[in-house]
Amino acid sequence: MTALTTFNLFASDPVAARERISKKPNIAREVEYYNENISSIKSIDDFMENQQIYSTVMRSYGLEDMAYAKGFMRKLLEGGIDDDDAMANKLTDPRYKQLVEDFNFVRYGSATTAFDRTQSGVIDNLYSQRLEADAGQQNSGARLAIYFKRKIEDIADAYSIIGDQALLKFVQTAFSLPELMSLASIEKQAEMIDELLDTDDLSDPEFLDNLVIRFLDTWDITNPESVSIPPLISPPGGQIGISQDILSSIQNIKFYNR
Repeated sequence: MTALTTFNLFASDPVAARERISKKPNIAREVEYYNENISSIKSIDDFMENQQIYSTVMRSYGLEDMAYAKGFMRKLLEGGIDDDDAMANKLTDPRYKQLVEDFNFVRYGSATTAFDRTQSGVIDNLYSQRLEADAGQQNSGARLAIYFKRKIEDIADAYSIIGDQALLKFVQTAFSLPELMSLASIEKQAEMIDELLDTDDLSDPEFLDNLVIRFLDTWDITNPESVSIPPLISPPGGQIGISQDILSSIQNIKFYNR
């Protein structure tokens, strides 16, 4: 499926999508265990020693690939975020700082897991991560678009985009910016983005929807391998023309570039 079709399939009714995900047996069991046990986590030691809780949190913040690095994660948590020199404040990936900010045992101690952000907030994030992953299995462009819409509130300026590789990929694609721009200074990259995108406009729902459509259309044009065409609709002789979705995307690109 095209990125646009996949995005519409997964994002058109997020409530229904969440309902579908919550009913998956493995997700339901994970959520049940988390809800029943998170309040018993009173310290960094408790958190690190409970593998199920730890794994759920790492997945919730999109950091499951780093779940093995417990020593690294412990050091992050022990440093907190209150000190400007804390490790979490120095990492460019905002996911680490967000996790440490939410699970700030240094500041809140045993009360850390009593807040909504460490209870229902983690589960909400887990559902969002699963939704994006399921969409990504169909089309990685759709996953980026869903992620971008989820992170809108975190985008304060161009630097917020540069600091998140997924957000940067979205903007680079939407505005046909070269990936090599990342070799330039941070200031120069921010300047390039500011020339094309006023982040204040992202609070306008119509502007945001048009930007997402622009990204999806551009993604489908520049990533034709992500568009699958069922063999049964291929014309005789095996020659496949341009699908209607792709033709529509081309027209949209022409419209945006007027």
